[in-house]
Amino acid sequence: MATKIRLKRIGRRNRPFYRIIIIDSRKRRDGSAIEQVGWYNPIESNKEKNYALKEDKILEWLKLGAQVTDPVNKLMKRSGLSYRWHLMKQGLSEKEIDKAVEEWKKERDKVIQDRIKANEAKKEKVKAEKAPAEEAPAEEAEETPAEEAPADKAPAEEAEEPPAE
Repeated sequence: MATKIRLKRIGRRNRPFYRIIIIDSRKRRDGSAIEQVGWYNPIESNKEKNYALKEDKILEWLKLGAQVTDPVNKLMKRSGLSYRWHLMKQGLSEKEIDKAVEEWKKERDKVIQDRIKANEAKKEKVKAEKAPAEEAPAEEAEETPAEEAPADKAPAEEAEEPPAE
């Protein structure tokens, strides 16, 4: 039987929520599943907590020849399960695989923290650029009347001086 690991939509209108299921590839999207192996909530803003996978079950089905769809593959990459499957196909031992996956997770955490810091720095830079831009028109408005006032007085003073001669 040709099986796939794919998404099954169960959310209401404009609020998608998906189950990750094992299903015969010839059945429709929302057909009866062989097994449920996780869930995915795209509405959740935290990208690290918007899905859950039963990794051991998924690996069992992959060993049996199940094919993974692109959306599920992206979730597997995010969790490190895709990397683990890649190492298993190479024939590494469990200890080597666990060690490599731990190193990958540490590196991934570092990358995520760097992204968060970069986003915060970018937001601060945008705020810093907007703040002087907002203050500049206010300063110009204050300076303009001050400059106009002496200009208005100057012709009046010139008019007073010639009769004084």
